[in-house]
Amino acid sequence: MKQEPLVRLLGVTKKISSKVLVDDVTFDIAPGQIFGFLGPNGAGKTTTIRMMVGLMSITQGDITIGGYSIRKNYEQAAAQIGAIVENPEMYKFLSGYNNLKHFARMMQGITKERIDEVVELVGLGNRIHEKVQTYSLGMRQRLGVAQALLHRPKLLILDEPTNGLDPQGIRELRDYLRRLTQEEGTTVFVSSHLLSEMELMCDTVGIIRHGKLVDIRQLRTDEGERMFEETAFTVSDADAAAALLQDYQAIAREHSVLVRGDRDMIADINAALVEAGIRVYAIQPVTRSLEDQFLEMTGGGSLVE
Repeated sequence: MKQEPLVRLLGVTKKISSKVLVDDVTFDIAPGQIFGFLGPNGAGKTTTIRMMVGLMSITQGDITIGGYSIRKNYEQAAAQIGAIVENPEMYKFLSGYNNLKHFARMMQGITKERIDEVVELVGLGNRIHEKVQTYSLGMRQRLGVAQALLHRPKLLILDEPTNGLDPQGIRELRDYLRRLTQEEGTTVFVSSHLLSEMELMCDTVGIIRHGKLVDIRQLRTDEGERMFEETAFTVSDADAAAALLQDYQAIAREHSVLVRGDRDMIADINAALVEAGIRVYAIQPVTRSLEDQFLEMTGGGSLVE
């Protein structure tokens, strides 16, 4: 049974005077996945996030979180969100643990056990009692994630979380976000302009340019495996195979045929080829990078503007 989307953006538009910052953006985010919001600086990513968390009004359209409208039921919608917009702000003269205690006092029902739980989840157990001023940028990002998770939000929103991080810090953050979805069932919405990192981190990406949503692409299956859109069958007669597999948008090559379809279709396609007397010598998935897909979607336009 298909789950209802946790997040819905419905024709969301933001105008300031005559300038359109976000233009009629519509998409859904399923529960328990990492959704990447990808686009160049100035494309509308942070504006969209500010509307999602209620820091900026929506000119037209609506955003719902867990079925609650940001415009009509803000308190119920916001209660399901944990967010870091731009950089996490901390009291640097306090320890990481005391920062979390201070934040917990502003919310109901957060126990010492919950604080310890999120500290362990983000991997700060051996440094949590040291002052934040001694933390690296990556550690401060992880402390910010811990703070955002204290009240067990269904949705975690991170705006450009890898900015300024070294490769080790980026990989650690990626691993922690994956743990969140698996262990806490948290849905993660992360914005970035870095194609390579989004490809490694996300299950699905939405690409925005000039305030408009260009496309939505699923990068992984529900089981977390990399998606591929085409499969190459090396065969004895490529033209005959392509004619047989027209329903799969088959394209003949010199010694092979490229077929569009998911993993479940491969066995059926192979059986059909064999039954038609076409020899199959190899079956190989054809994966394309997010960069290749982006260039295809935008007609070769640059991501960095």
